[in-house]
Amino acid sequence: MIEKLLIICVFVGIIHMIETLAYSVRLAGLKTRKLVVALSLFNIIVIVSRTANMVQAPLTGKLGDAVHSKEDLPVLLHQLQTILLAASIGTIAGALLIPSFVSIFSRMISHLEVAGSVPKMMKNIASIHTLEKAKKHVKRPRWIMLSQLRIGGVPKRLLLLNLMATTIYTVGVLSTLYASTLEPTLYASTLEPTLSKSILMSSGLINGLAMITLAVFVDPQVAILTEKVMKGESTKQSMNKMVGTLVISRLCGTVCAQILLVPAALYIAWICKLIP
Repeated sequence: MIEKLLIICVFVGIIHMIETLAYSVRLAGLKTRKLVVALSLFNIIVIVSRTANMVQAPLTGKLGDAVHSKEDLPVLLHQLQTILLAASIGTIAGALLIPSFVSIFSRMISHLEVAGSVPKMMKNIASIHTLEKAKKHVKRPRWIMLSQLRIGGVPKRLLLLNLMATTIYTVGVLSTLYASTLEPTLYASTLEPTLSKSILMSSGLINGLAMITLAVFVDPQVAILTEKVMKGESTKQSMNKMVGTLVISRLCGTVCAQILLVPAALYIAWICKLIP
């Protein structure tokens, strides 16, 4: 069981690391003045995240299948909290890798233009010589970057919405899994045995709300600022500040997910009970 939990944590960490790095794709696009190419190329990397998600989802479901009595619930809760910790660690890793990612990703954009296709680009950059040159683009994050991340100039509502969306997205599936395993003898007034399947099916709706929040309120704001920087109406420092503060709010969202895991599970079970 420990090996399975470790595998899940690795996959979850990779997922959140890639989603954190997604904030910096626009920085690479601005650096190369080829934003559309940057967004298109990053979709290849997103495939890794989607694949990791497909693998870890059934493994996480197996943790719930191992619950046979209320004595097993604390073990499941500890496992889910460990997975959420992996999400926070993955977010931190992504934040630390942003400077290196922007530099290396910018070079990948240039290689893509020369190669003309992704397969040819991958063939070209797979040489030992190219990989050795890539070491020069690895950059350590500096403390001065944090000193520049003041909230001033970044809409507080945007950061709050990003925090809320990240919290819901991070805790959504895990809270529904925990809610579906709660024993009626322990939460008799909250959950009935016949509700477990409807609770599990509600995870898509919960994550959908998070995706809508990001798509409607967060992404357009970042896109508008990106266009202003491209046109010279705003500075790159303002974009760096927005990306940095969004990453911090995302990290706070994964921490809030720890706090809301159990309350969210009880709330989801209560909502499903109200559905006729």
